[in-house]
Formats: sequence, structure tokens, C-alpha cells
Amino acid sequence: MTDRHYNVAVIGAGPAGIYASDILSKSDLDVSIDLFERLPAPYGLVRYGVAPDHPRIKAIIKALFNVLQRGDIRFLGNIDIGRDVTVAELREYYDAVVVATGANADAPLDIPGVGLPGCYGAADFVSWYDGHPDYPRTWPLEASQVAVLGVGNVALDVSRILAKHPEDLHPTEIPENVEEGLKASPVTDVHVFGRRGPAQVKFTPMELRELGQVRDVDVVVYPEDFEYDDGSRRAIEESKMTKQVVDQLTNWVFQEPEELTASRRIHIHLLQQPVEILGDERVEGIRMERTALQGDGSVKGTGEYVDYPVQAVYRAVGYASSPLDGVPFDDVRKVVPNAGGRVTRDGETIDGLYATGWIKRGPVGLIGSTKSDAQETVANLVEDARAGRLRPTGDGTGSGGLVRLLDGRGVRYTTWHGWELLEAFEKELGRADGRERIKVVERETMTAVSRGEPHDGKLY
Repeated sequence: MTDRHYNVAVIGAGPAGIYASDILSKSDLDVSIDLFERLPAPYGLVRYGVAPDHPRIKAIIKALFNVLQRGDIRFLGNIDIGRDVTVAELREYYDAVVVATGANADAPLDIPGVGLPGCYGAADFVSWYDGHPDYPRTWPLEASQVAVLGVGNVALDVSRILAKHPEDLHPTEIPENVEEGLKASPVTDVHVFGRRGPAQVKFTPMELRELGQVRDVDVVVYPEDFEYDDGSRRAIEESKMTKQVVDQLTNWVFQEPEELTASRRIHIHLLQQPVEILGDERVEGIRMERTALQGDGSVKGTGEYVDYPVQAVYRAVGYASSPLDGVPFDDVRKVVPNAGGRVTRDGETIDGLYATGWIKRGPVGLIGSTKSDAQETVANLVEDARAGRLRPTGDGTGSGGLVRLLDGRGVRYTTWHGWELLEAFEKELGRADGRERIKVVERETMTAVSRGEPHDGKLY
């Protein structure tokens, strides 16, 4: 293996990008790593994709913080790759570029009525309540009856935030504009719908248990939605997590009516698939078709329909990645085409260009999958370096040359020190209100605080 120094750029400072940077930094390559992020702050979907009342966020962020605060990985935030600097330009300064931009758009749902006002993508709603700086500051919370389509953890997060009393969110880092918006919500009932049976839902046991602990919110599950086929029974036998989820759902089925006294309810409906969102000028209801298990855990429609009178629909049917200028993209699978993390075009590997995380494999799997993903991609990058396939395409000066380019263009990029300043600012806001932190939403304030520049203190 050559003993020369390598410069590597990683695009995206969420878990995928940070894990890849960490693994690469511990390899036997002599390497400098620059971690680029479109937002002024790091952590990606951990900061902007997980509900603020999740205590486990702190543990995940602490692990990511421990990687970046070492100082051997340079964080460069508030840089829009494709606008402030192109992928082609990055490749002039770096021996390798790793794309880790994740998936933050809503997967499409192709049914009639999906374009009606009152039908929302869950990813957009999550970005709003997590204070993403690029999303509107208000959200139209006008429905008393709401449908949430999907039975994954995002659907649970959306349902819980909609149903939870805002004062119970106050101790978290929830932004002030979000808390005020939720206070005006008239919601009483949230209906969660899944196509398949109880053994096929994608909730994790801990997420489901937390749902049952929300103050003044009842969880209602219906006995007619509980069916098992051979595939369901195998799934329960083979997975402890599946059994725990089914057991929890079953406990709710057997609740007595007198136990259901809360002012708000989350209804979990299974074996139903959406066929049409109803309404003329806006959402007035949703039509669901009953489904039947087919023996292997799959379902098909029965032709029996049920209409639910709801005034809003949230589509939590999955995330989708977005293309990045200068990088091949599969518009059907919504991923960057790759072989083991090596980016390909028409089946041919592009030397020096890699992908990891959801942009590589699609939006499935938890943190453990992201780590193993990064290990595969980085192992192939290191192998390519050993084989002499990483050749500088320009001057190879890495961050030094790139930073001079950004300075020349007037890009107000942020650094790890800037994140420490912003974090201290958010924690000071929280202390003044008896909380650990209050998240700043306004991008200009985030940027100015991070750069030590004057600002007007606007938080959202």
C-alpha cells in the first residue's frame, strides 16, 4: 500500500456520515477527513428526525458528539453541496468523496385525493416539530380526527406528538413556535392504520410501550384486527421483538371500556389499506379496504370498505432519498447505485466516489445497520487506496484548498467550534426557562451564533 496522505470528503453529518468518518479515521490510512453538512448544526435526523420527547436521543447524540469532539474529523456546516460547491469541485480537492446524505423526503403514496389540502407527509411534519430551519414556522393543526398511515416508529412519533398534551412536551427542547402551535390543536382522536396484521407491524417494543405511558391518552386496539396466519406465527416464534410487540397490542385489545377515560385517544387499526382520501376542497375522510392475510404474512384486499371521517391525513409510509447533483441516482429505488458502497454508473464503478447509509441502501434499518453499512463502504475505500485506485484528480490539498474556495465565494460555513457556541447558546436559553435546552429554529441566528457574528436573537 502507498504511504501517501489521503484527503477524503464525507457529505452529510448525520449518523451515516459520522460513523463512516469515525471508521475511516481509525483505519491504517494516513487520512484527513472533512465532514460537510448542509445545515449549520450536525447530527442530521437525530436532531431533526426524532421526536423531542425521546430520552434515547441524548445517548445517540453523546456517541456522535464523542466522535466529532476528538478533533481529527473536520466539521464544515452550512454548506450546500451543489450550490455553494459542486461534487466535481470536491473531487478536485479530495482523493475520495463519500455521499451520506440520508433520506429526508416522504415516500410517495399513489391514491386518489392525496393532493387535497389536509393531506401531509409525515417527514414534513417531523421537520416542523423538530425545528428544522428550512421548514415553515407554523403548521395547520385544525383537525379533531386525524389518520396516520403506516405502522413504523415514525408513525408512532407523529401520532404521539399529535395526541400528547403540549405542556407535557414543555420540559423537552421543543422550539417555542412548535409548542405554541400544538396548544391550539383541537385533536381528540388519532387513527393509525396498517395494511398487515399484528405480527407484521414495524413498531419497536420500547416505542410501543412508551405510547401507553402518555398522560391522558388512551391506546385503543380492535379485536377484529387481530388475525394470524402461518407466516405470522413463524414471525412471532422467530423474533423476540415481534412477540413483545404482539403481546403489547394484545394487552390493549383486552382493556375494559371503563379503563378508557382519557380525553384523547390513539386508535391502532390493522388489516386495512388506504384506497382513497375523501373530500372536495380539503380532506373530509379516508376510505380503507379490509385486507386478509395470505398464509405467508402478505395480504390482499377483500373488497370490503370502511370510511372514516377525518379532517387530516399524515402519510408515514417511508422516507425517500433525494438526488445530489453530480452523483448518479436511481429514480425508482431512490438510492445512489452502488456495489458495496462503490458508486456505479451503468454498472461501472466510479473510482473515488462512495455512498453509505440510507442513500446507499434505502431507508431501512436502525443505528446498527448504519454502522455495518459504513464498515462495508469504508473497507472498500481502504481496499481501493491499497490497490492504487484513489488518484488525486486535482491539487489534492483537501480542506485547505476547499476552504480558500469557500472563503472566496463568501460562504458562511460553520465549524465544530461554532456548534459548541450554538449548543451553549441553546442550553442558556433552556436554563432561563428551567429546561436543558431550547432549540433555535431560525437559520440566520444559528449561523451567526456559530460564527460569533452579531444577531438579533430571533429564535424562529
